[in-house]
Amino acid sequence: MEKWTRDQTIIVLRLYCQIPFSKATSTNPYIIYISKLIGRSPNSVKMKIGNFGSFDENLKTKGIVGLTNASKLDRDIWNEYSNNWDKLAYQSELLIADLEKRKKLNLNNTLETIPVGIDKEVFTTQRINQNFFRNTILASYNSKCCITGISIPDLLIASHIMPWSIDKKNRTNPHNGLCLNSLHDKAFDKGLISISTEYRIKISDKIKSIDNKAFKDYFYKYENSLISLPEKFLPSKDFLDYHFNNIFQK
Repeated sequence: MEKWTRDQTIIVLRLYCQIPFSKATSTNPYIIYISKLIGRSPNSVKMKIGNFGSFDENLKTKGIVGLTNASKLDRDIWNEYSNNWDKLAYQSELLIADLEKRKKLNLNNTLETIPVGIDKEVFTTQRINQNFFRNTILASYNSKCCITGISIPDLLIASHIMPWSIDKKNRTNPHNGLCLNSLHDKAFDKGLISISTEYRIKISDKIKSIDNKAFKDYFYKYENSLISLPEKFLPSKDFLDYHFNNIFQK
């Protein structure tokens, strides 16, 4: 078997980010597609994802250790790109698009997170970053709102903890994301709710002052409850602290 290349490893790191770790099986359609694209078996791609899992501290806290045979290349790629998510989002998408064009694969069965043979010229950094961030956050939270458990993708938002306009460096950082339904995303954005560094839901006094059944159902009852934590990429406590102290309307 030929050694893994840098480009192949980058593409699989992207895949690691964008599927739930528990669904990283050799029958997963994402894994089958990528294995065909890069010329590897589905099982080898699954194992490479397991290698990346061994570096993920959030998985370790859940008792999931990944595989133990990660290579130096695996670790080097992880260290390089986990400190530069924008770079991973952009470079991996270009690599995938280039392979799709050269191999002329049948794209009818590709899933939402896999680019579909788009020319490089139409890629924009903003679109790539937004797609990468959304797909990674939804995968980390298994496509469920971390407050309500709503699991309809069309109603889910990959919410930035540190606002997009304030922190350009962390726009694609998965540790800067929460999976929220559209109502609670708007409330979080406006500082009407927040998440403490203990991952508990906080409701603004501005909402608590309203005596309304709908507000009780949608907001009050969640006060001080724990959010559903992601499988990967735990929200950064530094980012949560910033939101609580600078955006939340106490």
